[in-house]
Parts: sequence; structure tokens; C-alpha cells
Amino acid sequence: MLAESVSNPGKSKWHAKLSLEFSHRRNRTVLSERAHKGPFCIQKPFYPADGVCHVYLIHPPGGMVAGDVLDLDVQIKDSANVLITTPSSAKFYRSNADDSMQKQTLRIGSNASLEWLPMDTILFGGSRARIDTEFHLDADAAFIGWEALSLGRPMSGDHYESGTLRQCTKIFVDSEVVLLERLDWSANDSVLQADWGLAGHTVWGMVYAYPADKSTVISIRENHVVQTNALTGATLLGRLMVARCMSNSAQSLRLALEASWKTLRQSVIEREPIPPRIWMT
Repeated sequence: MLAESVSNPGKSKWHAKLSLEFSHRRNRTVLSERAHKGPFCIQKPFYPADGVCHVYLIHPPGGMVAGDVLDLDVQIKDSANVLITTPSSAKFYRSNADDSMQKQTLRIGSNASLEWLPMDTILFGGSRARIDTEFHLDADAAFIGWEALSLGRPMSGDHYESGTLRQCTKIFVDSEVVLLERLDWSANDSVLQADWGLAGHTVWGMVYAYPADKSTVISIRENHVVQTNALTGATLLGRLMVARCMSNSAQSLRLALEASWKTLRQSVIEREPIPPRIWMT
């Protein structure tokens, strides 16, 4: 079915939606509401030793073809603590027609925390990807998140010789935009090779942390993340820290992202890092 969907765009289009609400009840974060449409779901939440609610997003088809829409809406109520990750990379397959779209809206309430730690997104050659992500933070919320993209599959001979990407990430604090990040290109655009762009790198990512200060930036710059050769710089935008990463190795980028999270978690989330069990498999 997948092969047919990729070679015949438009025959199989899915609009999958997942809505989640987390609440703080009796000194514990619980999944208070859940609704899904189409092939997009979660399994039961997990609770490691620190009590944070861990949730794994599952998209059974494993990738998106022409015309697919994957829509995520997450509400984290006051004082709830949630970590969200995925068991595998997201994939945008080749499309000869419509865009494939991923829409993600996550809201974090007062004294609540979110750790948004998905695996990377792989853009297959010929894909037409659109990714829109919004984070809405209360002023006294805590947030660590990352985004990671890989171009093609070089080991399989896919060097992303064609394709398009439109990506927009917005971060709001008390309804005020503090970050608006846009990427809009075709595979042959100069931004992919130019020194002021990706400089020929095939994988890149962003790390976000809130609340942050100068010491947060210093900790990222000085710790062993730099040794992965993936971290290129960290910036402070008010109380939001943004670190930009580039590499030619998905594994190196992954190590940089995980090391960043481990470095940031104590100061931002006020907990020692406990990696999700799914990362060990």
C-alpha cells in the first residue's frame, strides 16, 4: 500500500489528528483527555522515578505521502509535567503532487513543564513537506524542546536532488511572539550550499530552552556538546535560549541534542535527566 501511495499521489490521503490534555491531580500528572482521528495515537503514559508523565507519539504508517495531514494538539494544564518523544524518525516521502503537512500546537500552562524531544524528520528526495509548529507558554512555564531535520538518505543513494520544504516555528510567551523561524526552499536553492545557510550540511536542528539566562547559554557552549561537532551557536532571546546545530551525521546531531537536554534539564526543568526508555531500544 505504501508503494502505491508514493507512486500514485492522491489515491490515499489521510488526515490524522491527535488531541491530548494533561492535568495535575493528586500530586501527579495524568492524561485527562485524549481523542484521535486516523492513524495517529499514543500508548499508555509512562512514569519514571521523577514522576514526569512520558508519552510516545505513534504514527503507524511510518511516513507521510502526498496530501497527508498530521495534526497534533497538546494542552498541558497548570502544574502538569510532560515529556513527549517518538519511537522513530518521521518521514516525508516523495510526492509528485500535493504537499504533505504536519501541524503541531502545544500549550504549556502556569507552573507546568514540557519536554518536546521527537526523533528527527527525514525529508526524502522529491518530498513536498510543510511543517508548522507553535508553542504557547505561560510566563512561568518551563520548556525544553528540539527540532531536527535530515535531507535525503545518503547511505541509500538519496541525496535530496529535488524536493521542497516550508517550515515555520513560532514560540509565544504570554501570547507575545518571542521566536518566529521560517525555512522555505527548493532542493536546488543556494541556501543549502551557501556559507550563510546550511553550507552543504545534510542534517541540522534547533534546541530551545525557557526560562534561560546567560548562564544557560554558557553551559551549552562549554559542555561536551561541542565535542560532537554539531553545535554551531547559542543565542539568548529575552528568556528563551536558541541553539542551532548542523552536521553531516544524523548520529552526531542526535548526540548533540541529547547532550543539550541533559545539560539543560536540571536548570530549566529542575530535575535530573532520566532518558525515556524508548531511547534505549
